[in-house]
Amino acid sequence: MIGRLHGVVLEKQAPELLLDVNGVGYEVMAPMTTFATLGAAGSPATLYTHLAVREDAHVLYGFSDKSQRTLFRTLIKVSGVGPKLALAILSGMDVSAFARCVQNDDIASLTKLPGVGKKTAERLIVEMRDRLKEWQTQAPLWQLADDNDAADTRAEAQHNLQEAETALVALGYKPAEAARMLNKVSGQADSAEELVRLALRQSLGGA
Repeated sequence: MIGRLHGVVLEKQAPELLLDVNGVGYEVMAPMTTFATLGAAGSPATLYTHLAVREDAHVLYGFSDKSQRTLFRTLIKVSGVGPKLALAILSGMDVSAFARCVQNDDIASLTKLPGVGKKTAERLIVEMRDRLKEWQTQAPLWQLADDNDAADTRAEAQHNLQEAETALVALGYKPAEAARMLNKVSGQADSAEELVRLALRQSLGGA
């Protein structure tokens, strides 16, 4: 089992990235909350990983911290939730936000996530609450909302990426194209406006 990788980011095209570890390139699927913490190609990165074994493939999932991986592993135990949906959930909100949804029976917020309807949201809340003891034991999820500065930083970076993508779409770029442009400059700016400027400059060949 591969539990952790440390190397250099070679390529980023959400939700997949290529990580060079001592000359070996690992293809890793990662949520946008992890992408928001990664630098540009050539930057060092450490990922906590989960290997999903299917009949037709072995898929490696990577996360910026252990709490994300713990939530991912707990989510895929929920009836009807596979790795793809778990990845979408973690792309839409960070660990502390999901924890609050479970605590507060916040079905409305969960149904805003791609692929999550009302029945799925209800099942997530019921089953994740049942798994709360296991969840808390593996990672201090409930503390993250109050005293984890790193989580706040990641949330801000994710918010900036979303705002930047919205701005690029408003300028006429297709969502997939906007996401690719921003992946190339992710981690290089501290505001949505700067991300848009860098993305446009690179798209125009540095003009």
